[in-house]
Amino acid sequence: MIQKLHEKGLRSEHAYTAALLSIGLSIAAWATSLRAEPGAGLDRADRWGIFVGEWAPTLFGLGLALSHYEQHDGTLTTGEREIYRETERRAG
Repeated sequence: MIQKLHEKGLRSEHAYTAALLSIGLSIAAWATSLRAEPGAGLDRADRWGIFVGEWAPTLFGLGLALSHYEQHDGTLTTGEREIYRETERRAG
């Protein structure tokens, strides 16, 4: 599946960006629901925020899988490879 996504043009940085955006969208969904539906209360706003917030771990995981594939496939650029190695070195 990861190979197919990579062949279609999806890269690890796309998944990481989507994950970060989903965190922002989660906060926005919570705030919007809280303001737009004052009668529904905090519970509904929390559910909207959590629903969208659950996307982030999946997208980060997809980013990691794509990054791993790119590292072994040789499609990382020199700069990306250096960042990846530095990150691995720091992680231990």
